Formats: sequence, C-alpha cells, structure tokens
Amino acid sequence: MAQITQVGALNTAALVVPDLYVQIASPQTLALNGVPTDRIGIVGTASWGPVNQPVVLGSLADYGAAFGPVLARPYDLGTPIACAQQQGAASFVGVRVTDGTDVAASYALDFTGSVYPMLLTALCTGSRGNQISIAFGAGSEPATWKLTLQMPGSLAEVFDNIGMPGDTLAFWSALVAAVNNGTGATRGPSNLCIGSIGPGSSIPPAAISNQLLLNGTDGTNGVVPATLVGVDGLPRSGMYVLRGRGCALGMLSDCDDPTQWTVQSAFGQSEGIYMILVGTSGDNIANAIQAKQLSGLDSYTTKLMFGDWLFWYDQANAQTRIVSPQGFTAGCLSNQSPEQSSLNKRLAGIVGSQKSGLASSGQALTYSSAELQALFTAGIDVICNPVPGGAYWAVRCGHNSSSNAIIASDSYTRMTNFLAETLAAGMGGYVGAIINSTLLSNIRATLLGTLSNLLGQGILGSLDGSLPYAVACGAGNNPQSRTALGYVQADVQVRYQGINEKFIVNLQGGQSVTVTQAGGGG
Repeated sequence: MAQITQVGALNTAALVVPDLYVQIASPQTLALNGVPTDRIGIVGTASWGPVNQPVVLGSLADYGAAFGPVLARPYDLGTPIACAQQQGAASFVGVRVTDGTDVAASYALDFTGSVYPMLLTALCTGSRGNQISIAFGAGSEPATWKLTLQMPGSLAEVFDNIGMPGDTLAFWSALVAAVNNGTGATRGPSNLCIGSIGPGSSIPPAAISNQLLLNGTDGTNGVVPATLVGVDGLPRSGMYVLRGRGCALGMLSDCDDPTQWTVQSAFGQSEGIYMILVGTSGDNIANAIQAKQLSGLDSYTTKLMFGDWLFWYDQANAQTRIVSPQGFTAGCLSNQSPEQSSLNKRLAGIVGSQKSGLASSGQALTYSSAELQALFTAGIDVICNPVPGGAYWAVRCGHNSSSNAIIASDSYTRMTNFLAETLAAGMGGYVGAIINSTLLSNIRATLLGTLSNLLGQGILGSLDGSLPYAVACGAGNNPQSRTALGYVQADVQVRYQGINEKFIVNLQGGQSVTVTQAGGGG
C-alpha cells in the first residue's frame, strides 16, 4: 500500500519494502509578507478597563467601550487616540496605568441595617463603574426575579427568571452564579460586574430600581511619568506591556519628563518601535535644547517633539484643549507607508498652538528660520503653521532625534524597523534546515523576492533604474569553517529613497537670457 509522508520524515536511503512512497514537499517561500507599520502603542490613564493589560483597538468607539470616554486631564489615554484617528490612524494597542489607588465601584444589593445578601463589584476599577445602573425586580416567569445591569452607551445585561426557592441562600447563590457564569447559551457572564455572597444571605429579595454602583475611583492623582514607563518585570507594567505587540509606533501620553527619554529610546530600539517623545508644555527653544543635551538622548529610535503644545477641539468634552503633539505626529506616521516622512504632511484638527495662539484670535506668531535651525540642529521637531506646502499645520522637519544626518530622517527609522521586523518574522523557518547549496539558494531567493516586491510597490526605488538592493548568500560568505559550526550568513544591502527636504530652484530671468531647452533629466 502506498505511503504518504512529509519530505524529511522518511529515510529514503534505508527502504526495504517494495512500495510507492509519496513525499509532500512544502512550497518554497519566494517572498515574505511585510509586517504592519500602522499600529500605535499608547500608554495612559483611563476611567475604566483592565490595568497594565494590552487592548487592541481599531477606533475611538472601541476605546470608549474598553476604557471609557476621552477625559480632559493629563496622561489621558483617549486624547492621543482621538488626535491620531483624525489623521487616519486605525490600529492601536492601549495600556491603562494607575497609581495603585484605583478602586472598583460596588453596590450592596438589598442592604438592610449593616448587612446585605449580595455584593455587585464592577469588573474593572475606575469612576466609569459608578455609571453602571442596577434594576432588580420580578422576572418574566411567575415566582422569579430579574437583575438588569447597564453601562451608558451599551446594551443592557439581563439575568432573567432566577427562581425563588424556600431557601434565600440558595436564591442569592443562584443569582451570583448567573452574574458570574451566565444563565445559558444566549446570556453569558456579565461584562460589567462580579457577584459575591454577602453576610446577610437570609434577607429575602426586594425590588430596587434606578440605582448606581458607588465609590469607583480612577487612581490617577499619583500618576507620574515613571508610572507610564512602568517596570520590565513579572508582571510587566506601563510601557513594557507593549513588548511583542507588533507596534510600529509608540508613545506615553503627555510624558514630558526628560529623565525618561533615554529609557523610552532603549525600549524602542529593542522592540523596533519608533517612540514619539514630547517636551514640557509651553517650553522655550533654549531650554528644550539644554534638556535634550542633559538627557543624553541621541537616537534614531525616537522622535522628540518640541513643547509647543497644540490647541485642539475635544468633541467628547465640548471644549478647546491644549494637548500634546504626540497623537498628531503618531497618527500622521501611522497613515503613511514606511518610506515616507512626516515632513509637510497636512494635519487635521489643530486650531492653534501655544506659540501662535488660537486661529480664531486673528493673531499668529510663526517660527523664524533661525529658531527652526536651532531646533532641527538639536534633533527636535515641531508642528507649526505655515509649512513649505502652504498655510496649514504639519510636522516641520520630519527627523528623528539622532545627530547623524545620514540616519536622521523619519523614513530611515521606519524603513529600518520595517525591514528588520519583516525578516525577523519570516526567515526563522530556515533555522534547523540542512546547510547545503539548496538552502543558501532558497534563502537568497526569498530575500530577493521580498525586496523585489518592495521595489514593485514603490517602497524601494532608484533614480537611474538600477536595483537598490543586493543579497549575498552563497559559498563566498559561508565558508566551511563557519557552516561546520552551524552558521549561515546572508548579507543584505538596501538603499532607501531620499526625502526632498531642501528643494532648490535656480531661476534665471531677464530680457537677455538665452533659453536652452533641456530634456527632463538634463
């Protein structure tokens, strides 16, 4: 009888039985699919949701369901998400932090004297839990009870037809089980509350309505920049929760402490995340330059935005607020492919800045060339109006925090991280394979196919039509002395596309000018 196996599972040099042997070979990996470059990891405070747990979000509506509303306070998690979404960003990982004093709202059902039969406790800590309403009364069937829980803006949770046997303890136990475990296939556990038996389980049920959970607190008064950074231990907290979450961009909401900048830089380098930093609100140029120098920040893995914070109309709170430029910058970069720069890209939602004032005031101050030169030379970027493209708000330089002009562009950081993460995600399948000419050829073909795809999509390119990449993976760079020890090496060179930052137009005009027609490349 024919045998079907996977290639490599059968020793084809030791077959004895005459038979048909079919070996299934996996198709060759001709190219790797690139990793996403639009996901933004954000750390901040909120009034609801899990603490120090990553939550994937696709919109501001998702944020509201997971963490509650946007709040007009420092370190708010929702504010930069709202700003980034206005720039087209649609992929986030949110991490909520607290100072440790956060408390879950609760309600003692049928409280009598000093005892109660059942305690309802909000599933998450935070003041948002104080808005969970409770209704308790007759069920749909005779001699039963119904508990209804609801958060504003969400569907009600109804636990119906909880029977009332003669034993009150059995009734309250059944109601607790319904809240914690659900009542069937169509009514699962509560997503709002956890139930527990209280000391007064002998109290008979009594109807209540229009009641709210009480005493939930956010735990934000003691939050400082170090809280946002967190601890890289077990369990992780703050920024370190973003490890391994596939984020291409990252930011700690309103974290303007220079002593935390290099920590974020190290994290960004280890995770391939472009970290967006910000200076103190209302900062001046001299102080910003000094703060960066004293902090020791000089890295392509971070982008430091000047502390000229922006006026933004907060629709959720119906007020104009001064907010950090981080959300706008991260949103702009998220909505572009990695070869692009944030320079000169139009930003939405900004109605002024601390330097220029509100647009509605009719007065506006702009940055001089000398001021911009001082900032950019120091590796500090800024959002301002006007920009080279016209009278609109945009990032003015498009550089990271490195002092090396060769690697200072946004595009260098994003392309380097994109390529490195793509190779890390896809090339591991070759580990464990036999080192021979076929393996080296397959590795080279995969790398060339991947880079060829990027060339076809315009992510890579060249001015003269030559290939902007080269791959070496053969006997020349894999001598026997190395392969005998289990090493295989592929050398990849990739030339990125430049960004037009200094556009020079040479104009010669006058009646005596002799005009010479030149081709497009002349």
